Amino acid sequence: MARFLRALWGLRFLETSPWALLCRQGLGARAGHGDTGSVTKHELSLPKSEWRKRLTPEQFYVTREKGTEPPFSGIYLNNKESGMYHCVCCDSPLFSSEKKFCSGTGWPSFSEAHGTSGSDESNTGILRRVDTSLGSVRAEVLCKQCEAHLGHVFPDGPGPTGQRFCINSLALKFKPGKH
Repeated sequence: MARFLRALWGLRFLETSPWALLCRQGLGARAGHGDTGSVTKHELSLPKSEWRKRLTPEQFYVTREKGTEPPFSGIYLNNKESGMYHCVCCDSPLFSSEKKFCSGTGWPSFSEAHGTSGSDESNTGILRRVDTSLGSVRAEVLCKQCEAHLGHVFPDGPGPTGQRFCINSLALKFKPGKH
């Protein structure tokens, strides 16, 4: 099965494959919740050619072309170390290991972004955008600093937030230690 999933990785149809559909849901009661854009965003704008030089082909596909890594393939899925998950593109801190949980979906999952205060995400490193690419409405999660695609957020996570940030390992860089 692992060999099959790795073979699928090279194919560009993953966005509409059954693997992408595993994470396909509506936004429900949390639609419109959080930051859908920010005037405080400090966009790191680089041409695609520069991103291609800085990233592996797989990281480029996920972060710059809004791709999805195959489920259960990411290096951080089972990581239980204490530390901080940063954007692989710009090194912005995004998620604390304290908020990571096992969702059983095949991607690293977090209950909230680093810097969240209650329902206020203005001090986080993420943005939310409406994503209708698969024919349903979802909330895409992007890096606020460089607009890298990270994954999606769904309203079926643990309490108290009820959120599940479903994030691609390829979009992250883990830094162990205290945060």
